[in-house]
Amino acid sequence: MTEIFASIQGESSHAGLPFVFVRLTGCNLRCRYCDTTYAYDGGTDVAIDDVILQVGAFAIPRVAVTGGEPLLQPGAFDLVRRLLDLGHPVLVETNGTVPLAALDPRAVKIMDVKCPSSGEADKMVWENFGALTARDEVKFVIADAEDYAYAKEVIAKYRPAHDFNPLLSPAFGSMPPDRLAGWIVSDALDARFQIQLHKVVWDPSRRGV
Repeated sequence: MTEIFASIQGESSHAGLPFVFVRLTGCNLRCRYCDTTYAYDGGTDVAIDDVILQVGAFAIPRVAVTGGEPLLQPGAFDLVRRLLDLGHPVLVETNGTVPLAALDPRAVKIMDVKCPSSGEADKMVWENFGALTARDEVKFVIADAEDYAYAKEVIAKYRPAHDFNPLLSPAFGSMPPDRLAGWIVSDALDARFQIQLHKVVWDPSRRGV
């Protein structure tokens, strides 16, 4: 466990809603623009019962299980199931490189597809699209025109057969938000533009918000 904290959700169609964030330690990727490198290692062993108690203390129903890559930990699947059994709506933020078939279908999946600028575009488990539903969302972090073209290709290839909601986010500090928004509008792309709302509300380098 890296941290448990309460904040507003900064991304996805759930942006702006209060959530409890459960950030698990460890990641199998090293994306060039990563803003949570502190979750790569370290952390503390915490029993699932204790995680559930800490989550409940915030009295906020919605929970986001995130990382790092949370699904690298086998216990994450049980944690998600138990939170759902207690009535918590649960988002799972995953980098798309871990098979999702075993994840409780009641959870909402927010799955990344890593674009070329990340340096990790070859790690994607493409079969994960088969585990998505109309409630799930696929996020593309866009740093340049190549990333944008790549995202459009993936959406065109996988969306006809798999029902999901695409999200395009400007890479913080390298892609001007108005440029990406302009591309989306110019192309009439059926995707949601998103910005990292928590970095607008608080200092972008601040943890636990």
